[in-house]
Amino acid sequence: MGLRYGTGAETLSDLTFSLQEGGFYFLTGASGAGKTSLLKLLYLAQRPSRGLIKLFGEDIVTMPRKRLPGFRRRIGVVFQDFRLVRHLSAFDNVALPLRVAGVEDKDLETPVREMLNWVGLGHRSSARPATLSGGEQQRVAIARAVIARPELLLADEPTGNVDPEMAKRLLHLFDSLNKLGTTVVVATHDVHLIARIGRSEMLRLDRGQISDPTGALRNPPRAPIA
Repeated sequence: MGLRYGTGAETLSDLTFSLQEGGFYFLTGASGAGKTSLLKLLYLAQRPSRGLIKLFGEDIVTMPRKRLPGFRRRIGVVFQDFRLVRHLSAFDNVALPLRVAGVEDKDLETPVREMLNWVGLGHRSSARPATLSGGEQQRVAIARAVIARPELLLADEPTGNVDPEMAKRLLHLFDSLNKLGTTVVVATHDVHLIARIGRSEMLRLDRGQISDPTGALRNPPRAPIA
């Protein structure tokens, strides 16, 4: 699999890997190594310039575009730039994936309140993004990404705007979700995060190439998802 923007050199080159269903992976690499580009391929925001991507057992490169929204609902994404809906409150931003999935308003209150409390923002549920700090916006974005228990969670530098104690708490939230069966990929340049959660599965991107320093990909996966 390769990815090229325009006519320049490939950003990602000759990537071949599978993720184990239910695995927890840290994706590391220096700034500009291609971590965000790889995540874009996995959450269907970008198609590869060449090669195949199989997700949930289906080839998404040749999949008709009308089917992609349904696939995206199975994926939770934490973006570096948060991408909160500015005119919605923190509560309504977190509730958005559930509403899209057809959950009725009467069934939203408890899970959304519990999630906001978990990320320490129960008292800010009515606040709009413009009135929240960067760290608070990050926590709302994470709550929104995990509220619907996605099959695949992709997080791009999810702890970059929070203090170390909250970073640890958020990572344990990802760990809890993973134990319920969600495959988790956390992109970060901070390798100390790995030690905080006690995980060893680490993939490294360097100049568009992927390496496997901890052997995370060496055992055949139960069900390849990417």
